[in-house]
Amino acid sequence: MIKHYQKLDQSFEKTTSVFTKILGNPITFLLATLLIIFWLGNIDYQTQTINDIIRDYVYGVSFLTLFIIQKSFNHFSASLHLKINELIATNAAANNEILNIESKTEQEIFELQKEYTDLANKHKEQI
Repeated sequence: MIKHYQKLDQSFEKTTSVFTKILGNPITFLLATLLIIFWLGNIDYQTQTINDIIRDYVYGVSFLTLFIIQKSFNHFSASLHLKINELIATNAAANNEILNIESKTEQEIFELQKEYTDLANKHKEQI
């Protein structure tokens, strides 16, 4: 079961990567803009059939794009966390308490944020 999930996740990761490149391309944006101009400039715009067809495609693409964006953001976020954790771990002066802070509770994060805000304010006063 886990092996199938891992294969599915890898397949989804590859698909997301491809669609992120396609959707983030300026040519795709230009094509979408031209489609909207065609849609609004079409004489048959008043007919409900064409309007419904285009609306259904837009809704479907928007819905699927939501998942692609979320997967892409999750990948970016995990990579960023790993880079920051590596910097913290290799810096002797860094506070290792914030390593893997994403696994802490919201209350713990707020407490650490308050500590660092107080530390920054003390530092400003010394300067």
